[in-house]
Amino acid sequence: MKNILSRVHINRKHVIWLLFLMLVASVTEMMLPTLLADMIDHGIAAGSRSYIIRIAVIMAVMAVITCIASIVTTKLSASISAGFAADLRKEIFCKVQDLSAADIDHFGTASLVTRSTSDVTNVQMFLMLLLRMGIMAPLMAVAGMVLSAATGGKVSSVLNIAIPALLIATAAILLAASRYSVSMRKKIDHLNNLFLETLEGVRVIRAFNRQDTEMKRFRDADNDYTKIMMKSGRLTGLLIPVIQVIFGVTTAAVMALGSYYVANGEMEVGALVANSQYISMILMSVILLSAVVMMFPNAFACAGRISEVLEAENSMKETEEEEPAVTEKGTVEFQNVTFTYPGAEEPVLKDVSFRTGPGETTAIIGRTGCGKSSVIKLIPRMYDVTTGHVLVDGLDVRKYRLQDLRKRIGYVPQKNVLFTGDIASNLNFGNEQGSKEDWKLAAKTACAEEFIVKKKDGYHERIAQGGTNLSGGQRQRLAIARAIMKKPEIYLFDDSFSALDMKTDKQLRENLKKTAGDAAIIMVAQRISTILNADQILVIEKGEVIGKGTHAELLRTCPAYKEMAVLQLGEDAVSRMMKEEGARA
Repeated sequence: MKNILSRVHINRKHVIWLLFLMLVASVTEMMLPTLLADMIDHGIAAGSRSYIIRIAVIMAVMAVITCIASIVTTKLSASISAGFAADLRKEIFCKVQDLSAADIDHFGTASLVTRSTSDVTNVQMFLMLLLRMGIMAPLMAVAGMVLSAATGGKVSSVLNIAIPALLIATAAILLAASRYSVSMRKKIDHLNNLFLETLEGVRVIRAFNRQDTEMKRFRDADNDYTKIMMKSGRLTGLLIPVIQVIFGVTTAAVMALGSYYVANGEMEVGALVANSQYISMILMSVILLSAVVMMFPNAFACAGRISEVLEAENSMKETEEEEPAVTEKGTVEFQNVTFTYPGAEEPVLKDVSFRTGPGETTAIIGRTGCGKSSVIKLIPRMYDVTTGHVLVDGLDVRKYRLQDLRKRIGYVPQKNVLFTGDIASNLNFGNEQGSKEDWKLAAKTACAEEFIVKKKDGYHERIAQGGTNLSGGQRQRLAIARAIMKKPEIYLFDDSFSALDMKTDKQLRENLKKTAGDAAIIMVAQRISTILNADQILVIEKGEVIGKGTHAELLRTCPAYKEMAVLQLGEDAVSRMMKEEGARA
């Protein structure tokens, strides 16, 4: 909680006003039983109607002041807690934006969603109750005990037994229940993870008729969470009955003892009435405080989980130096790069070396899971190499500020992500100052203009979350157009042509070659037809480069590449290509 408070500040003026108004509300409310006792002893007993009316007016004014102060304090506590939660969510969001891909993988998407929503809401609710009841209840309890001792004399001694009994019972129950708080938050993370996974894969689940299996997985996880909730609920559910029993016994003891003193003339009736009300207020304040304390274990667990995110250090250290001067432009070089994903036992890339220069196209091909996408992710520092060096424009990527490094790169990921908005706003992710002419040029280059112009609102056609109202090929072309809008020095295409038909694929590559100019292009591909004209092709097998060269060179020198070519293009076509190349040689 200390880390949270160091980052999210509460408005001190609001807190001061809140404390002042709570003090006013407590004092005025606690004065009512004393005034009532005065009315009974000096007004009703004496038969003075004017005295009764005067005290009644004073009590009415006190009640109105209490009501107004309570309304304002409720508004202030809600405002403070809501503002605190809003700032806390912003801090978490900004922190997540700064974390590396490895750090995000460590927490998990579902857990980060839970921490920034449900956990923050729990902390907000606890803070509101703390400001409202957690401050008011102790004030009322202390004032009640003082006034009870002043008006009730020996009768107030009942509290010497009642209050310790209440505190011991409350502490015992809450300590027993608190051990379930962290477990419950972890179970919620698991539930969210299953739910997100099901939503993302709902089409696959339906296609394979696996609804019953997925429902069983979710039901089992839900039952685990329910069991812990029930255990915690059973314990916390004991709190109110225990308090009510102690409350009832205390009230009965006060009335019995007070009646005895009144009968013996040692106590006035008004004092007994006032004292019984003070004891009721004290016990009620303990109940209110218990409600706050009941929320503490869960809120404390949530605050701890939030602090874990806020305290997380980016495992990817970033230089603070200004953008360095470089002698090269549009170059990428891998020098003996080995890379292992965090937590993995085996490296996904082993001793990878290659270089690509301005205006050159380097293609990467290989079997599924061989490490092709990992090569792409190391260039913009989504992850850091385990050993070796990745150079951009002749300088190790770790010597750049991330902002300076990534502004050189136009990246199209394997999973095409579009954002809620319109086509234009998605294109402007690549260039915030992009004009309509820029949109048209980028869309035309990416072969996206043909479907955009058919839309009712053109470039202002709405895009649903994740681009679900577009086809896979349309999303892919828009993602490519977004990268083109950036006009970068280096283009990175991570299997970004897979959803395109052969004709569109060929046209897009031709358009890109004209538009890219001196920009370096590195592309991961599955189809050999996509990379036939690449200046350099890397063949990767089990994380190692087993072939490097042009298409024609690899047909002669790399059996694995030739095998893929035969499978995709046909043996006759490959034989013809090799003969034509031999004739040219």
